[in-house]
Amino acid sequence: MSQIIPKILITGATGQVGSKTIDFLLSNPEIEIIAAVRTPEKAKPFAALGIKTVLLDFDDENTHLAALEGIDRLLMVTGYTVDMLRQSKVLLDNAKKAGVKHIVHLGACGPDNTTIGHWAWHQLVERYIEWYGFTFTHLRPETFMQNLLSYGGKKAITNGVINAYVEGARLSWVDVADVAQVAAIALQYPEAHAGKTYRLGYDACSFDELALKMTSIIGKPFRYEALSPDVFLQNMIAAGADMAYMGCVYDHWKRYAAGTIPGADETFDNFKSITGKEPTRWNAFIEKHKTELNY
Repeated sequence: MSQIIPKILITGATGQVGSKTIDFLLSNPEIEIIAAVRTPEKAKPFAALGIKTVLLDFDDENTHLAALEGIDRLLMVTGYTVDMLRQSKVLLDNAKKAGVKHIVHLGACGPDNTTIGHWAWHQLVERYIEWYGFTFTHLRPETFMQNLLSYGGKKAITNGVINAYVEGARLSWVDVADVAQVAAIALQYPEAHAGKTYRLGYDACSFDELALKMTSIIGKPFRYEALSPDVFLQNMIAAGADMAYMGCVYDHWKRYAAGTIPGADETFDNFKSITGKEPTRWNAFIEKHKTELNY
């Protein structure tokens, strides 16, 4: 009797975490990877790699059940708008109907008692997952190291000048690839990671400290110029961004800058026990991305 191969659906498959999670899963012949895409055009790169795709639009619930048919495990990655609350609820309602067993949810930073708006929204989604009785793994990454390469579609550094909205705050950081690796492991071995909430942040640094590290490793001068969080707010308004969400982001920049986020630079020691490897730290990240950071 042939063994039934578990089917894993990756939402956010074209994004940073989703695409890297797929990369980590590709070497495992004992699972079937299915990438969720919004349009047939976005399916083409996956088809070229021999990866099956389904059409799924978070905002069109009529696409959900067909996309979730036969799926055992789901990586859930939502967008950066307040709609993530409704989208998550409806997708989870349909995942329950479809018989999905395990949810790996990409959330946000913070302890359970966080009062940062968008972090708290993710925790409401976590509670809904638990209420439904899915087995689950909650991922709570700290600030992505990749934000130093680009943020909001723009380069984060211009001619060696780093701009950010947090004054001199030290933040906890994680490489997107490390988040994806934990996601991939939780999707492959749900029984070992069910019921776990993994906070993912492995190196604490201020932007001044990062400028010194880059100057040393790249051999050109870097410096940090703090911007007021009000600059971020005006930029988001001008860009027509979803202000329910971006208002929360503005608030958290203000709190970082004022030093009023408890444990903002807290790091964790769970990565090696999950993956068997050491997490990426800043010196290695800068070395790896030297070409992109150089100017």
